Amino acid sequence: MHKSGDSLFSIALLLLFTEFLRGAYLVAFLPNLVEERLGISISVVGIAVSVHYLVDSLCKIYIGYMIDRYGYRAILHLGFLLAAVGMFLIILAKSEMQIFLSSALLGIGLSPIWLISMKQVKGENRAKQAGFIYVFWMAGLGLGPVLFNLVLDLGWNYSVLVLILALVLGWLAGAFNHLHKRVESKGASPQSIVPYLKQVTAYIRVNPFILPAIILQTTGAGMVVPFLNVFAANRLSLTHTELSIIMILGGASVILLLVPMGKWFDASGSRWFLISGFGLFAISLYAFTGVDSFYMSLVVVIVMGASYAMLLPAWNALMSRHVPMDASGTGWGLLSTIEGFGVVVGPLIGSFLYVYGSIDTPFIVSAVMFGMISIMYFFMPSKVFRYTSQNA
Repeated sequence: MHKSGDSLFSIALLLLFTEFLRGAYLVAFLPNLVEERLGISISVVGIAVSVHYLVDSLCKIYIGYMIDRYGYRAILHLGFLLAAVGMFLIILAKSEMQIFLSSALLGIGLSPIWLISMKQVKGENRAKQAGFIYVFWMAGLGLGPVLFNLVLDLGWNYSVLVLILALVLGWLAGAFNHLHKRVESKGASPQSIVPYLKQVTAYIRVNPFILPAIILQTTGAGMVVPFLNVFAANRLSLTHTELSIIMILGGASVILLLVPMGKWFDASGSRWFLISGFGLFAISLYAFTGVDSFYMSLVVVIVMGASYAMLLPAWNALMSRHVPMDASGTGWGLLSTIEGFGVVVGPLIGSFLYVYGSIDTPFIVSAVMFGMISIMYFFMPSKVFRYTSQNA
C-alpha cells in the first residue's frame, strides 16, 4: 500500500512538472520567442498551439496501445527523448517550421504522461486518486505560465534553463516510479492494435452515455475558453487584476475540494455527483451572462469551481470503470482522442456563435450543453457505476 501511494505521488509529480513545462512553453515561452526574439507574426503561436494539441490527441490511441504492449518504461523514456529534441529545436529555432516541428515533438513526447497517470487510477478509491492527480495537474498547468513570466524578466538564458529543469525533473519523477512496468496479461500479447480496440469498444458500449458526454463536455469547454478574456473585459467590465483574482479563487476552490469530493464519491458511488456537478456548472456558466459586478462574479466562479470539483473525480472514476485492465493504455488513448476532438471543434463553434450572435452566445450554448450532460446522467442506470475486477 505504501509503495502504491509512493507511486501515485511520483506520478503526480511527473504530471506537475510536465504540465508546468507545457503551460510555460505554450502560453509564455512561445509568444516571447516569436514576438521579441524572432520578430515574426504572432499568428504563428496560435498555429503552433493547435499543432501541439492536434498531434497530442491524434497519437494517443497508438501510444496507449504501445504502453499496453511494451510497458511504461520504454514509452516514457522515448517520449521524454522526443520532448528533449523538441526543446533543443525551439532553443535554436529561426523559422516557423522549426517552431511547428518543436511543438509537434513536444506534443508527442508529453502525450504518454496523461495515459500513464490515468492507468494508476484503479481499485475502489478511484475518485480520490483521480482528485489527487488532478490537483497536481491543475497546479502545474496554472503555475507554468505565471512563474515563467516572472523568469522571463530575468533573461532568455534563465527561461531556457527553467524549461530544461522542468523537463529533467519530470523525466526523473517518471523514471523512479514503481509502477511503470507492464502488467502481464494472461496468454500471448496481441501483435496488432485491433484486438485491443475491440476489447475497449466492448467495454465502452456497456455505457452509451460515455461518448456523447465526452464530446459535449470538451466541445462546450472549448467554445468558451478563447473568449474568457474578451468576455471579462467587455461583458463584465473586469480589469486584468480582477480577472486574475477571479481565476485564482476559482482554481483554489477546485483544488481544495477535489480530494474531499473524490473521497465522498468513493464512499457513496452516487451518480448524483455527475448530475449535480454538471447541472451546477451549467447554471453557473449561464449565470455569468447575467452578472454585473466583480463580487457577483466571485460568487459565481466559486460555485463553478465547486461544481467542477464535484464532477471531475466522479467523471474520471466512471471512465476508468469502462476501460479494460488488459488494454487500459489503449482505452485511455481512445477516450483522450475523443476528448481532443471536442477541444479542436469547440473553439471553431464558439467563434461561429460569437461572430453571428454575441459575446454571450458561446457561454449560453455551452451552458445548455453541460445541462444536457446532467440530464443524460439523470437517466443513466446506476449499474454503470459498479466496479469489476476486470476494469483498469
